[in-house]
Amino acid sequence: MLVHGGGRRATKVAEALGVESRMVNGRRVTGKDMLDVVTMVYGGLINKDIVARLQARGVNAAGLSGADMDVIRSVRRPVTDGVDFGFVGDVRHVGGDRLKMLLDADITPVLAPLTHDGHGSILNTNADTIASSAAMALVDYYDVTLVFCFEKKGVLRNPDDDDSVIGRITREDYARYVADGTISGGMMPKIENALNAVDAGVKQVVITLATEIGRHSGTVISKWHARAPLAYGQPVVSCMSSIRFLQFAYAPSAISLCVLFNIIICII
Repeated sequence: MLVHGGGRRATKVAEALGVESRMVNGRRVTGKDMLDVVTMVYGGLINKDIVARLQARGVNAAGLSGADMDVIRSVRRPVTDGVDFGFVGDVRHVGGDRLKMLLDADITPVLAPLTHDGHGSILNTNADTIASSAAMALVDYYDVTLVFCFEKKGVLRNPDDDDSVIGRITREDYARYVADGTISGGMMPKIENALNAVDAGVKQVVITLATEIGRHSGTVISKWHARAPLAYGQPVVSCMSSIRFLQFAYAPSAISLCVLFNIIICII
């Protein structure tokens, strides 16, 4: 299953249409005009482009927003610290059974970062949150690995050294890295999201460069330090049904496609 973002593309389209983009602490304020833009860009331009490319590679993909099949419901975010984020949704429910129905039919869902409130409104929703929420909704059915595609090879000990990747992080490690300043800023909510997913039953979360998927690299977020890292590029033997996604992702010809994705949920 794939979850994508598209904020940069949305900003460019908004600018071309004369719609002002406003960000607060890295989060987009979504007024009515901006909601129209992100719905067009996320649910249309980007989502359907990805689906078409997957189909060209033999992957039977279906593009979805949270409103389709009532897959993801959210509530409109309340005014926070005096900031009204507008039509922004915080996830409240993911229909894991509906996603399972698609997966069992060998259909690869491609989720856009759009949800709905059940009352007729589309809401702009953080893609990281959608990915982690969907992963947690599927743990009752599969062994789930959540892979966040990142612009770096993983979480770095030294931000000036792209090779200083931290191999594995547990909750105890995270507390230590935050205390000594190794992890800070925008990486903190991403790792907190990952730790919450692991606590909810996700096997592990991998943060890595898109072109490194399947090469056993990157930072693994898990509950404990395993003797050997789980090979997320290989099928997992478990008591549950084993399903392999992203068949295309392990082929060199598909690496360029992987770069399009902000987040990938890989259930194997």
